[in-house]
Amino acid sequence: MAENADEEEEEDDENENGNKKKKRKKYHRHTPEQIREMEALFKESPHPDEKQRLQLSKQLGLHPRQVKFWFQNRRTQIKAIQERHENSLLKSEIDKLRDENKALRDTIKKPSCPNCGFATSSKDAITGPEDQKLRIENTRLKAEVEKLRSIIGKSPGGTSPNSSYASENDQLLENRSSLDFYTGNFGLEKSRIMDAVNRATDELRKMATNGEPLWIRSYETGREILNYDEYMKEFCAENGKNKQIMTKKSIEASRESGVIFVDLPWLVQSFMDANQWKELFPCLVAKAATVDVICNGEGPKGDGDVHLMFAEIQMLTPMVATRELYFVRHCKQLSANQWAIVDVSIDKVEDNIDASLQKCRKRPSGCIIEDKSNGHCKVVTNKNSTNCFFFFNSRFLITSLIFLCDNFQVTWVEHLECQKSTVHSLYRTIVNSGLAFGAKHWISTLQQQCERLVFLVATNVPIKDSSGVATLAGRKSILKLAQRMTWNFCRAVGDSSYNSWNKITTKNGDDIRVSSRKNLNDPGEPLGTILSAVSCVWLPVSHHVLFDFLRDENRRNEWDIMSNGSTIQSIANLAKGQDRGNAVTTLAMKSDEHNMWVLQDSSTNAYESMVVYAPVDINSMQSVMTGCDSSNIAVLPSGFSILPDGIESRPFVITSRPEEKSTEGGSLLTIAFQILISNSPTAKLSIDSVDSVNTLISCTLQNIKSSLQCED
Repeated sequence: MAENADEEEEEDDENENGNKKKKRKKYHRHTPEQIREMEALFKESPHPDEKQRLQLSKQLGLHPRQVKFWFQNRRTQIKAIQERHENSLLKSEIDKLRDENKALRDTIKKPSCPNCGFATSSKDAITGPEDQKLRIENTRLKAEVEKLRSIIGKSPGGTSPNSSYASENDQLLENRSSLDFYTGNFGLEKSRIMDAVNRATDELRKMATNGEPLWIRSYETGREILNYDEYMKEFCAENGKNKQIMTKKSIEASRESGVIFVDLPWLVQSFMDANQWKELFPCLVAKAATVDVICNGEGPKGDGDVHLMFAEIQMLTPMVATRELYFVRHCKQLSANQWAIVDVSIDKVEDNIDASLQKCRKRPSGCIIEDKSNGHCKVVTNKNSTNCFFFFNSRFLITSLIFLCDNFQVTWVEHLECQKSTVHSLYRTIVNSGLAFGAKHWISTLQQQCERLVFLVATNVPIKDSSGVATLAGRKSILKLAQRMTWNFCRAVGDSSYNSWNKITTKNGDDIRVSSRKNLNDPGEPLGTILSAVSCVWLPVSHHVLFDFLRDENRRNEWDIMSNGSTIQSIANLAKGQDRGNAVTTLAMKSDEHNMWVLQDSSTNAYESMVVYAPVDINSMQSVMTGCDSSNIAVLPSGFSILPDGIESRPFVITSRPEEKSTEGGSLLTIAFQILISNSPTAKLSIDSVDSVNTLISCTLQNIKSSLQCED
């Protein structure tokens, strides 16, 4: 810093003729001690006030103007360094993007999968995880480029004559969305996006509240059906939409209502945060990302938030393709006790994104959340704290919740426009009827997840429904481990770009799909190369009967070939919902050869049931039962997903008995196994490994069919 010099301009003197005459400017090079003192103050306060500058000038023997100019120059220098650093980062990001593009092109050209050596189709190559990551990163990078261009454009040459003003301006730029600076990336201005989400909010309110003739209840199934002619008359006439759209695309519309017990700020935050939203709907949302924050809301609940989001929506089977969506999500408080979460795809946003992503788009969809606490839920304050308890039904009295939950009525509307495509015959009915991705699926999952959260913090669940764990900390630790296990299962089973499935036909005629992946550093599952195998079948039994059979530890020996000959004992059983099928169980399997513990997580709702399990280390599990952290315990889950086959019909008789109200159809069973084939992440998938998992799935399916007497 010795070469840094500041000007010292002395005051003008007047000569005897009254003319002003400037003295020569004196240049003063600061000493190392002076620079050191000013540097120390600069670290504490880059913008010292006049009092600080005066005190420092006296201390260092400098004129106050010298101190002022030194701080101005230092701020300018720091700004220039930061801009050079940002440019360097930007250049590295562009280089990284270029390398990823090159790697993607090389991957597409290769005829085989780099993980397992199986031949891959062009669809598998194009929709791989690297490709999807590339799309999102490319979108973010473009926005960042334009933001930096705007900042640099407002400050030519990387310097500013007024450092204080520039600093404040930079802060304003940071708080604004990249869409404020640039409209070429998505072809849409922020004001037009806000107009679109406001229209979508009005449409969602009407779709959620209007009855006939907009929604007509089916006499056959009891489901509400959208009257599309009435919808076009109500919403599309002024927008000039093409009435012939149904000839080109498939329209799915559904509406469902339900009651949830939850903390409203937490729920709104979960919808607006992509990661929390994905965790709230693990069986539906395979991937989610916030591409851009278009508008920041007000208050703790984010009233007015507008985010541009990406999502990959799945079914828990590799036989149904995922749906990739770009959409704008809007959070809006409609009244004192009513909130809306609105999703809508905007045409001109998607027109500038890869055409392959236009196969599905959202018309105004989402949910209306209405506070129904008054008179709908019994809330009693604990006199010893600010906690409360709720009376659910005669079975459960949940007390001393950590946070205050309210009772909310949620009306969910799901309205999708998708390209017509071929669906596998097993799932054609449930997909084409709109059940697979419809409102019932979303709201059933939301109710189940919110109920799980309530039971997670409950302190007096009856002993018969929560046994084997002595402490509340132990109960929480086991439930969190089971929750993580189920999330991993959902991620491994679907047709997401996380997985590249290869089809294999067994000797029995069963179709099995296999995929391999490498775990390099995630302590939550075993390190090495992991093989996933999935098979899907239709069984002529009710999904309730199939679920009860698979979760029953007393009948586990009938289908689980790994437990053949073992004595099965229940170590712990923890309820996580009102239905007895929603529970986490720790099982001990004892035989002459080995002793093994298995953690099992069973869950059921109005749409879907799951039984997920994984072998666990006995010592680690015992520590978890005492309340120790479970985040580093490796589990590799296998299990079952069970769906009704989607065939709905009118009941044969009219009765008040719930078990006879409707006819029971068959079940769609997805069975999935995961095994660690090598501790080395560089290991290749071998034929022996595929044969082993093939035999495992075939024998398990055969045992299930034999036990349920549906082999034919």
